[in-house]
Amino acid sequence: MILPALSLYVHIPWCVQKCPYCDFNSHSQKGEIPESDYIQDLLNDLKQDLHYVQGRYLKSIFIGGGTPSLMTEKAIADLLSGIKKMIPFEKNIEITLEANPGTVETGRFKGYVRAGVNRISIGIQSMQNDKLKALGRIHDADEAIKAAEQAKTSGLNSFNLDLMHGLPGQSLEDALGDLEKIIALKPKHISWYQLTIEENTQFHSRPPKLPEDDALWDIQEQGHLLLQEAGYQQYEISGYSLEEYQCQHNLNYWRFGDYLGIGCGAHGKITLPVQNKILRTVKIKHPKGYMAPSETEQTKSYLFNKWSVAQDELPFEFFMNRLRLFEAFNQSEFSDLTGLSLKVVDQAFDKAKKQGLIAHSLTQNNAPQWQVTAKGHRYLNDLLELFV
Repeated sequence: MILPALSLYVHIPWCVQKCPYCDFNSHSQKGEIPESDYIQDLLNDLKQDLHYVQGRYLKSIFIGGGTPSLMTEKAIADLLSGIKKMIPFEKNIEITLEANPGTVETGRFKGYVRAGVNRISIGIQSMQNDKLKALGRIHDADEAIKAAEQAKTSGLNSFNLDLMHGLPGQSLEDALGDLEKIIALKPKHISWYQLTIEENTQFHSRPPKLPEDDALWDIQEQGHLLLQEAGYQQYEISGYSLEEYQCQHNLNYWRFGDYLGIGCGAHGKITLPVQNKILRTVKIKHPKGYMAPSETEQTKSYLFNKWSVAQDELPFEFFMNRLRLFEAFNQSEFSDLTGLSLKVVDQAFDKAKKQGLIAHSLTQNNAPQWQVTAKGHRYLNDLLELFV
């Protein structure tokens, strides 16, 4: 088992209002956000996880939520400078902050860039106001455009636009029209994904009428061609980017890299090569519990739970991530990152090859590698079930 690259996820739990489709750990803002106290808790949380760094530099930082763009430039600057004092950054570290167009004040992105952010991910979701209203979004299409235009001129290395399809009452023309408007804004990266109904959401208790499966397939097929024609390459199930602008943080997730998770309900995944095991961590979920006062910093713990991934669960965990990507990968990665022999997945791969879901090939150095086929990506759930 080798020690993979290391990333950091930071969770900001507050938002203006909870969207009916959202199952993330987010809490509607009531009064002022306790910025300085929360930043201090985040840094104290990270300090307790430093033994998991194991000599590595940070490859990427992703500040997600909730709505991180509710935080001021100073709060983000204090957060990033505090992190850097504890863990060194790789030279070309990617630092992403999520933003909601409805919270973006003029000049705020430039402030985040001064704080150290070099990538912004803007949650647009639709370019039609009636669809935005149905999704519970607090912005309109004009605000989405203004946020994207501000991102272009703020000095960022890259920015992403999030867009959903398969929305209530959405036609093929609606979905493709949304994509065309997003492409016209010229982001370096587009996250284009289907709305799914998750448990513990308003949509789950009161489901809206969504497009039929045939209509969804038409949207995906024609939307994919539209993105390709505009120069965006699909490198992951819902990720499209211009060349060399893939999200490095997400790539580290899908390549089964390690990540520390700090903040309310944040998850982490850590490799411990000496013990030959992989550890999962999750922090206290609710802000009140996470920020609960303590007599001393030393006696306060932010950890809610941690556990070692069972060896018989590792194949599914590895492939659930790795098979999202469209790149081929060396067979040795499985053993290097799980500590397991390839023999434990031989039978599953034989079945996958016979079903046309996986192809086998060789690298230029004659190393064996796997490649998910187009059929495999279309029926990804069926492919993953082979590794359960």
